Amino acid sequence: MSLKPNPFLRGYWNLKIVRTLCISYEDGSPHVWRIIHPSQKHLSDEEMISSSCIVTSDFAVVRNGPEPVSAEVLAECDAGEGVSGEGVIGAVVYAIHGDDFDGRPIHVGDAYSAEAAREVVQRLSFETGYYSRCWEISSAHISEETSQYLANLADLATPEAFLFIAFRVPYSPAIGIKLISTPWTDKNLDHAEGISAEQLRQEHRSKGMPDDLANVIELAGQADVRILILDADAPVLLGLPLAES
Repeated sequence: MSLKPNPFLRGYWNLKIVRTLCISYEDGSPHVWRIIHPSQKHLSDEEMISSSCIVTSDFAVVRNGPEPVSAEVLAECDAGEGVSGEGVIGAVVYAIHGDDFDGRPIHVGDAYSAEAAREVVQRLSFETGYYSRCWEISSAHISEETSQYLANLADLATPEAFLFIAFRVPYSPAIGIKLISTPWTDKNLDHAEGISAEQLRQEHRSKGMPDDLANVIELAGQADVRILILDADAPVLLGLPLAES
């Protein structure tokens, strides 16, 4: 398979909200961003803003909060690496993090209240449904011969081991594909079917599936697509190769 980005992939995975503190120093050193120490997570934003804090490489501890800092926490600050003195909390920011397509963590953006951050996450994750799990793309991505192969699967019985079902769209020349046990990653396929992604690829090819269809199906499965419609009147999917003439 090509190492180019999967054109079916959209959005971010595993979105989460992290409350972070923007901290400045009296000597004018660049601002730093830290999370609050677990023992002070109960502090409100208002209780932290403008407060002095101890800054370490991993967290910050508010000094003048409503409760005194325990000796254990102070000892943890002293024992940790990268202690960079004291600073002042200028703002509390709700950072939105997620995973990119290749699993790398990524900073999506910031919000200035927990409610605003939750709204962004809800919109990005589409909690009332699943974003981009149904696609309609041009049948120009597969050859005429492959289109006939797919139509035969729809008219007969798609082999169960293919992990998809082909079907005709009534009153239309379009052909639909219902993918099963997505996403087609090693982890999910092993859990759901006891196979690897490579074994599924080999199953498709061993049964004579044309390469262009196998490639399209594989990319869609990796991206957790559940319904794929191939129609001559649908737009071409940017980044997905067209069938050779």
